[in-house]
Amino acid sequence: MSDANDAQMRKGLVSLSVLAVLAQEEAYGYAIVQQLERRRGLEFKESSIYLALGRLSKEGLVASRTVKSPSGPRRRYYQLTPQGKRHLRDLRERWQLLSTAVSSLLTEVDDE
Repeated sequence: MSDANDAQMRKGLVSLSVLAVLAQEEAYGYAIVQQLERRRGLEFKESSIYLALGRLSKEGLVASRTVKSPSGPRRRYYQLTPQGKRHLRDLRERWQLLSTAVSSLLTEVDDE
């Protein structure tokens, strides 16, 4: 796959991935990056995560609070809002439907 194709597919996954991490627990930006890096294929640039967090905040899907860090600068912790939880539920349903359909289609492809 070309780098351009990979980048386009991954771009659409950033927000979904961030929301999924925040559905598990409140987290600050770098902790989200680290959680995603543990999953092969979800290694996003740190800047992409922060851009997504800003966009999700503006859309009212995540809320943030700033906490003084014992070792360095203050950290902004993010959590899902009720609207964010509903949005994630909708995205998850659409992702499962799309993923199942594409997987089914790809099993029919002849690799020659």
